[in-house]
Amino acid sequence: MGSGVNDRELILEILLAVTRDGEYSHIALRNVLENYQYLDKPERAFITRVTEGTLEHMIELDYIINQFSKVKAAKMKPVIRNIIRSGVYQLKYMDSVPASAACNEAVKLAEKRGFAGLRGFVNGVLRNISRNLGQITYPDKKDVVRWLSVVYSMPEWILVEWLKEYDVEIVEGMLQDFLKEKPVSVRCNLSKISRDELAVRLGREGVKVTLHSEIPCALYISDYDYLGALETFQEGLFCVQDVSSMQVAQWASPKEGDFVIDVCAAPGGKALHMADRLQGTGRVEARDLTVYKTDLIWDNIRRCGMSNIEAVCQNATIYDETSKEKADILIADLPCSGLGVLGRKTDLKYKITQETQKSLISLQREILSVVHRYVKPGGKLLYSTCTVHRRENEDNARWFIRVFPEFEIIREKQFLPGDNGGDGFYIAMFRKKT
Repeated sequence: MGSGVNDRELILEILLAVTRDGEYSHIALRNVLENYQYLDKPERAFITRVTEGTLEHMIELDYIINQFSKVKAAKMKPVIRNIIRSGVYQLKYMDSVPASAACNEAVKLAEKRGFAGLRGFVNGVLRNISRNLGQITYPDKKDVVRWLSVVYSMPEWILVEWLKEYDVEIVEGMLQDFLKEKPVSVRCNLSKISRDELAVRLGREGVKVTLHSEIPCALYISDYDYLGALETFQEGLFCVQDVSSMQVAQWASPKEGDFVIDVCAAPGGKALHMADRLQGTGRVEARDLTVYKTDLIWDNIRRCGMSNIEAVCQNATIYDETSKEKADILIADLPCSGLGVLGRKTDLKYKITQETQKSLISLQREILSVVHRYVKPGGKLLYSTCTVHRRENEDNARWFIRVFPEFEIIREKQFLPGDNGGDGFYIAMFRKKT
């Protein structure tokens, strides 16, 4: 690692941005990697691995720290707490990092950040943990919620919710899937290139490619350095999109000339998929709440070179009379708790609360109460979320057809994390009766 940049200091900055300042982990990590594009591939991989791993295992790491430190993790200064957390992660999960390096670099970092007086404390805690990794005691398995919470670093209230809806084996399977290292799933823009041709192009760029066995536009990619540097990405030949999310346009099956409204579209993956399937015909209106979000959509539209899609700044909770019964297909991929995508956005599990979840359910219903009026008789409405909570999914679907009987549900599915190689995701497709 010869760039002269202190990788562990960058890791600390990301962890502080997430745990102290409330930034989303994928954004904080992306910003650092974009700002330091000159870092070599091993450095970027190390920063990504330690950052994501520390956040994924944070409850377990704090549990371990509390066994070996007189000062509990919650009482430590944020800088020291995150230095020790990332050090414990390296000790427990990274055989490639010598224990002496994990301890010594943590001490140096504490001193560099102005905590020279705590050098001995940091050193003592980490070396004590290093010597006793094999003696860590975990909660009794009979206390299912506590055991799952510590072993898989999942807040207890979420586990209580899930265990009301799913068997223990299913819940543990989801938790295991969240912690698996996975390739990135991307969607080929079939109106520009065939999937096989894209796979060849990616291979020439040194990318490892695997074709999805069931979705004809889906591929998995890995072993690349920086996504934005790939010519295939710059040319708009593919979009990053989870395979579960791709099912929305697959189910909707738009026909030539259809008008599609996506009411909460940013960053535009589903809307662009619909535009791609329309093969230059029809029109897709990708709406979202703020200029910032619509700018994200426009960036992707321009990169992909799509002419039959536009981004519009529109609040989905405010009725737009000009859209009444205009849409052949309406996509309502609404704000949700996001607990189906914890494998990619691991810090969401620490940010969401029961109160937030309740407010999201109300917001979902408020939006559906407005946007259903944009669907033509005989048209389709696709409601989707990236969570696995019944109240945001099946319960909302039943509420919708009860309150708006002019719609009938024609298909629905709860995808669990790992199903078909994708995220946890829910889709319900409704048809407006003629």
